[in-house]
This record gives sequence, C-alpha cells and structure tokens, in this order.
Amino acid sequence: MATTIRTARTDADYESWRAVRIAVMPYERCPTVAEIRDNGRPGRLIVLAEIDGAVVGSGLAEPSGDGQRASLTAMVHPDFRRRGVGTHLVRVIAAHAVAQGFDTAGAFVDDEGSRLFAERFGFVERNREVEQVRRIGAEPWPKPPTGYEIVSVAERPELWPAAYHQVALPTLPDMDHPTPLQVSLAEWEKDWINDPAAMFVAVAGDEVIGVAGLKLDSDRPERAEVGYTAVRREWRGRSVAATLKRTSMAWAAEHGITEIYTWTQRGNEAMRRLNEHLGFSYGIVSITMRAPLPLTGEASPAR
Repeated sequence: MATTIRTARTDADYESWRAVRIAVMPYERCPTVAEIRDNGRPGRLIVLAEIDGAVVGSGLAEPSGDGQRASLTAMVHPDFRRRGVGTHLVRVIAAHAVAQGFDTAGAFVDDEGSRLFAERFGFVERNREVEQVRRIGAEPWPKPPTGYEIVSVAERPELWPAAYHQVALPTLPDMDHPTPLQVSLAEWEKDWINDPAAMFVAVAGDEVIGVAGLKLDSDRPERAEVGYTAVRREWRGRSVAATLKRTSMAWAAEHGITEIYTWTQRGNEAMRRLNEHLGFSYGIVSITMRAPLPLTGEASPAR
C-alpha cells in the first residue's frame, strides 16, 4: 500500500490533521480548526499522509517562534506506524523547509522511539521541557492582595494588549531560548489567549505587572493548559505569580475543569519550584531536537 502526501487546504483537511494529532498526543491541547486556519505563519506547510484514501499521518513545517529555524512536526497514527509513513512525511516537510531558505530544523519528541527516529535524520538534543500537572479539587480563591489587584481580561479587555507591552516584551527574553522569541502584538492577541474570562492580569495603578491564566480545550473541556505566566522583574518575590495562579485554579474549579498542566523548560527552576509549591506533579518530558538542513541519514526501520 503506497503512501501519498497532499497539502491540507480545507477545514475538513484541518479536522483530519487534528484527528491524527489528538490520537498521537491526547495529553496536550490541540489547536482548533479556526486556530489552524487563521493563526499560521508565512511559509507554513500542512500536509496529510494517506493510504488508500484514509488519513494515517500528518506533517507541519513552519518558521520557529524566534524565526531562526524551521519547526518540523511529523505524526503517524499509532495504528499505521512502521510502514514508512513517518519517513515520507519528514522528507516532504524538510524539503519544504529547505525551499524556504532554512539551514536548521527543530523538532520536539517525547518518547524513546520518536527520539531514535529523529536521531537517524541527524537530530540531536538541545533542550528539555517537563510537563507539570495539577489535579483541581475544591480550590479557594486567594485573599485580595495589597498593592495591586487581579482582574480577568474579560473584565478589562484593554489590559491584554497593555500586558504585551508591559509584561510580555520585558519577560520573554527571560525564557531559556538560544535567541529570544519574536512575538508580535497580533500573535499575542490571537495565539496566547483563547478565553478572556480564563486569563488574569495583575494591575498596580495604571500598570500591568503580571499575567497568568488558562487556555481552554474544546476537545477535552475538563482539562486546560496553563497560559503564559510572567511577572515584571521589579515585582518578583511578592507572590504575584502565585496569586495569579491560585486565582486561575479557583476559576477552573468553578468551571468544571479537573486538571491543568504546563510545560517548563530547563533553566526555569523558579517556575518549577512555584508549581511544586502549588501542588503540581511531574509528567512527560519533551526533548527539543535540532538538525542541519538538508537532513542527512535514513530512518530505518520504517516508521
């Protein structure tokens, strides 16, 4: 049975892409069709792998968040692995990345088989992120803080673009990336929030001093991903992040969410310790891989 690769163009194609993603990564929020359609970066390629007309895999190539490399993702439905589908997908998306002018590719893997598969194409480990998970029970609302207040973006929507300038831009360089993430205001307003009622900001006077909240999952409404959490440097050490997170946890409890999760990078021990203090436990480890383009090596056995 031959594998064919075609470009995803329609909402039905994007839903097929989502079905593979959910089957491969059921533990992480999947972008909605609208997010896939509307939030793509220039140069993005989304493909579907088919066997006898049935979608069995998917691929994605797009510029990385810092714009310095191509981000490659190849996923194969668990029922159709070890048939060469993954190898075919990787070749197609890597060739697209080369055509876009990239000389380096990045990818993420979170199991041993995927790591070995990536290494056969020349990928090597560059960083690690760890999942931290928190069960939600009866979560009390934190006491009102002194010196600042916590409000939702739904209450004051004008604060979300203000948070971009006053919190995101000063704190994004603190993330453990070789080069700082390049996030535009338009991306901040589209990609970094999906329900203003579940996102909170800390405000002191006219200034936004911190952000934290949840990104809701329409496929699994009982779970939510922790959104970007950051506090301006001059306000750190005053429990601002903890108060924001406790607020989002109390909100989650009142809205039927039973589990939240987040990813913290190596080098962000302060956030890991805060999450531990708030009752998070550890889950999956995600490995950041890098490889020069064009890719070298051959993935064998077939995947």
